Amino acid sequence: MKINRRLVLLVTAPLTVAVAFSVLALAPATNQALQADRLASMVEAADGASELANRLQRERAAATALISEQGDAETFRLRANATDESIAGFRGRTKGLSAVPGSAQGALDRIERFVEEMPGLRAQVRSGSSTVSALAFGYRIVIADLNSYRDGIAQADGVDADIADRIRAAAALSEAAEHTAQQQVTVMRAQAAGGFTIASQRTFDAGRLGYTESTGAMFDLGPGEWRTWLERTLSGAKALEARRLEDEIGRTGTGKDITVTPKEWQRAANDRQELLRSVERRVDAAVLAQVSDVRTTLIWTAGAEVVLVVLTLVGVVVVAIRLGRVMVRRLRDLRNAAHEVAHSGLPAVMSELSQPGALRGATPEEVARRTGNPVGTTGEDEIGEVGEAFNAVHHEAVRLAAQQAYVHDQLAETLVGVARRGARLTAVMVSELDTVQRDEADPVRMKTLFALDHLAIRMERNTNNLLVLGGYGNARVRSADVGCSTVIVAAAQQIERFDRVSLGVIESGIGITARAVHDVAHILAELLDNATRYSPPDKQVGVAVWRLWDRAVVQIVDEGVGITAERRAVHNAALLEPQAGIGDVRSMGLHVVARLAARHGIVVELRDSSGPGTIAEVTLPAKVLALDLKEDQPPTPGTLGNDVGYETPRPITPPGPGGRRQPAAANARPGHDSTPVGAGVGASGAGAPGGGEREAPPGHDGPRGSTRERDHGTTRAPHPVHDEPVSRVAGVSSSGLPLRQRRAPQQWPAAGKREGAEQRPGAGAPRPSPRRRDSRQVSDVLAAYAQGINRSTNHRGRSAPDDNTERTEK
Repeated sequence: MKINRRLVLLVTAPLTVAVAFSVLALAPATNQALQADRLASMVEAADGASELANRLQRERAAATALISEQGDAETFRLRANATDESIAGFRGRTKGLSAVPGSAQGALDRIERFVEEMPGLRAQVRSGSSTVSALAFGYRIVIADLNSYRDGIAQADGVDADIADRIRAAAALSEAAEHTAQQQVTVMRAQAAGGFTIASQRTFDAGRLGYTESTGAMFDLGPGEWRTWLERTLSGAKALEARRLEDEIGRTGTGKDITVTPKEWQRAANDRQELLRSVERRVDAAVLAQVSDVRTTLIWTAGAEVVLVVLTLVGVVVVAIRLGRVMVRRLRDLRNAAHEVAHSGLPAVMSELSQPGALRGATPEEVARRTGNPVGTTGEDEIGEVGEAFNAVHHEAVRLAAQQAYVHDQLAETLVGVARRGARLTAVMVSELDTVQRDEADPVRMKTLFALDHLAIRMERNTNNLLVLGGYGNARVRSADVGCSTVIVAAAQQIERFDRVSLGVIESGIGITARAVHDVAHILAELLDNATRYSPPDKQVGVAVWRLWDRAVVQIVDEGVGITAERRAVHNAALLEPQAGIGDVRSMGLHVVARLAARHGIVVELRDSSGPGTIAEVTLPAKVLALDLKEDQPPTPGTLGNDVGYETPRPITPPGPGGRRQPAAANARPGHDSTPVGAGVGASGAGAPGGGEREAPPGHDGPRGSTRERDHGTTRAPHPVHDEPVSRVAGVSSSGLPLRQRRAPQQWPAAGKREGAEQRPGAGAPRPSPRRRDSRQVSDVLAAYAQGINRSTNHRGRSAPDDNTERTEK
């Protein structure tokens, strides 16, 4: 799981807990706000109930007047229409109420039933079939339910005590108005009946007493200003007139006619009801305003808490995201820096430091500081400390690599110094040998001197190996191109058993450019030395050369025990990409060949053979070839030990008059090197800086003829195998030098020659009957040739073939 997801989970857990507790903390305030809103709705409905009660009281008075023949039907109709409007308004206000207290909800239900029965009641009034008592009772019940609803909402949940008292005070004022309305109807009944009866007198007195009690409750529960409103309202002329008439009617005894006319009473009673109604409106408005204020305060409080909590949570999330992004970005920068250092930066520095002279005189500390810090931004927190630690690790790694490069440079300089000293000593020894050879006439001693000369050439090759490993090369520059066959002969004579090298098909016209002659000869010498060391002593090592378009291919074939496919792949990889270090001394030839091949773009590859042994294939690019070169007398195919006079390591230097070999520098032109191709660096062997370096297969780690696995395997030779010749001395020359009896050159069978191959001397002489070759040997030769053609066709135009090698099939 990535770090950003971990951070999200890390923030989500406490954030979830915070949200849960925030909801629990906001629940009371939200609930209070909802309760205040519901109470405000119920108070608004109570205002409608007060209006409806007033309209019902007026309708009841009109109905009583109509039945008692004190009023007309038109007035009743108008009162009824006004009542219907109030009913519609009340229903609209009570329709969306919720959480209504039980007593208030019961009153609403009874009011709804009465509203449904009102058409019947009004019909009785219009027909005159209802009595005044029944009519008064019906209206009284619904008006009492309306007042009961007003008083019941004070019991709603969450209602403040002060607000509840004010709601009850407003309901008490409505009850007081109902008592005065009942007095009006009682007096109207008494006027119609000719005076009070005992019951009607008691009803009238109860109305006056109820009014007094209701107003007293309002004064007790409501604020003092409400009492002031009521007293001031009822202190006017209309109120005083109504009270005067009320007192006058109250003083009328039972069974006596009421002196106040119905018209005067109805007008005075209506005026008093209107005054009471005005006070009710003010009281209801005050209650509604207070409830609305509380509702607004609670809603704002709840909203503020919600906003505060939300902003807090959002702020926490924003801060967490910003901090998380900064942390993740810094971690990603650290990761990217680590990846860049691990996969490109540090390998590039290591590759640069592995090159010779990479330090350029700087100390390891200076090189480490020069590379800089991979993590540019650090800090005082843990991530910054990790970045600083990573920079310290990178600095130390570069410093160690630079120190190792310094040690390698010192070792390379040591090798070069040892090689140059050895080259000077070898050059002195060769010079002394040349001096002794010029004056020596004894064949036995001459043979010994030639053996020492050969040994000196081999020592020079080992010295040159040290120079190559040290980053330098041969300082000699030849004046002319040399034929490929001559280079092969020169390479063969730099090895111990050069007499086992057998020349096969060498296509004519292939030469090596002057600047690459010594390096190509060195490469072939290492490959031939490895092939002769690790193949049976009685077997020949074959060499064949042919041209493929713009390149040439040299194949060295032996019949050794071979190597496994895995180790051959390792050697081929080392040949393709030479190591920059000194390498393993036991496989020095592998590194030397790889470096020399890389210097000229030469491709060296080990391939398996269908039989025992290995094929070492050297592909020479166009830039090291001198095509169409005319060679005066290329070597004849066969064993070099049979075709070159004495076993001298320098057969290319022609003998002088009388058979004496001239010194190497005798025929040299000024400013040019006429040293034989096989010769190494002389006493002046200053090393020139080498080019690219590549590791090579031929090692020096095993006894000759050993059957164990080694660095360079062998394969079946692509030409007939000859028995090792025996040198026979036929006589001496006029100068006393021994003469070898020459045998007829052993020619390859006609089937082994290629079209366009060089014609060797003695080709017209009678040939001995060819040795019988089995089909397997012929198949090996043809398969090797076909694979070389196919490989060059597939990779035409490339300086190096692919890593994959083709297996030779029978």
